Amino acid sequence: MSRTVAFSTLGCKVNQYESDAMAKLFRDRGYDIVHENDPADVYVINTCTVTNLGDRKSRSIARRARRQNPMAVIAVVGCYAQVAADEVMRIEGVNLVLGTNERMKIVDYIEDLGPWDKVSAVGDIMEVAEFEELEIDEHGDRTRAFIKIQEGCNQYCSYCIIPYARGRIRSRSIDHIESEVTRLVGHGFSEFVLTGIHIASYGREVEQSQAEAQALSLIDVIERVDAIEGVKRLRLGSIEPMLMTAEFVERLSRLKSICPHFHLSLQSGSDPVLKRMNRKYTASDFMEVVERLKTKFDRPSLTTDIIVGFPGETEEMFRDTITLASQVGFAKIHVFQYSAKTGTPAATMKDQVDHAVRHERSERLIALQDQLESDYNRQWLGSVKEVLFEGVPELGIKEIEGLTPDYLRVKVEAGPGYIGKIAKVKLEALTEHGFMGSLMDEEA
Repeated sequence: MSRTVAFSTLGCKVNQYESDAMAKLFRDRGYDIVHENDPADVYVINTCTVTNLGDRKSRSIARRARRQNPMAVIAVVGCYAQVAADEVMRIEGVNLVLGTNERMKIVDYIEDLGPWDKVSAVGDIMEVAEFEELEIDEHGDRTRAFIKIQEGCNQYCSYCIIPYARGRIRSRSIDHIESEVTRLVGHGFSEFVLTGIHIASYGREVEQSQAEAQALSLIDVIERVDAIEGVKRLRLGSIEPMLMTAEFVERLSRLKSICPHFHLSLQSGSDPVLKRMNRKYTASDFMEVVERLKTKFDRPSLTTDIIVGFPGETEEMFRDTITLASQVGFAKIHVFQYSAKTGTPAATMKDQVDHAVRHERSERLIALQDQLESDYNRQWLGSVKEVLFEGVPELGIKEIEGLTPDYLRVKVEAGPGYIGKIAKVKLEALTEHGFMGSLMDEEA
């Protein structure tokens, strides 16, 4: 009988990609992948450490895994394991602690361990200079695949622990990127999302070989992936606003597969707050980027992250954020109440904002986000858009759902035969999370 492994993944899309890649390593060695709530021989917890709450969740999941199977081997990997290896080693029942490198060796480590062994394999991530070549396989929904192209971050935003968890920037070889995309196209994937810890840094390593110093930048990679036959849609993960120069946006606008959906990390609309955050742009810089995108794309879907209640944020500064968000007309705002993260400069800043104030500002910004999202969606009512169908929203319901290029979620009454296909749909009614539509006669 095959051994079984279960994955629990917290945090970002990069973590999900890495869990999928580790699952491939186990699958290639004969393991069956089971749900995280099922009994398993091995549990892998891929952690997030953006907040202290994420750390607590990781510890809780590890303890739950031990209760599910007292004889299992439990591995805690990822960002929390990297920055707090000793703390993770003290969690009862954890056998292996592995950080954000050497995931390629995880199966070898696991197979050398018993349920009472404890090993820490966390090294100094700041010494790592090479991109770790992981890749996913064809298992999945066969429509959209995340492709990790970059690792690490040199930005050191004052609220963020991730540079210490992921190390310095490293870029993936374009040959490996093209190879993975081409292979996945052959298995039915048609939409790809280029992701990483800080994809704007692609190709910007300080230490490069002479050959790579002629180096590719992110826009070069995007153009190369766009040129691969069978790539119908191409999206970008979270983007630093200042990446979007006039030349970058011009080149982007010429591509056949690029989706007009851009997640620009704003964080605040107040210049003093941005400076305290160590963000490297101003509110007016951000608006220039927005106007640039709106000039080259028809009503692009612009989404963002905003932190409210950052240390030193006054009511006037918060109102600057409200004003800027309204001017942009975001399609979606992910609102985060500031939460002090141990080990970051912001955690020890003066003028910490009271929890009640943070909560109240969060509620106001969420109300604005709901209105902006409704306004953005409403303008598309009655239009015909191409939808890539991904799956069935709920068992027993005769509907399928998918996404438009600008990331509008659409449901239609149709059978599962459309899953994985792109079809033209008329958007007829707004729903809580998107649209109901009707299929037009032809596939796109």
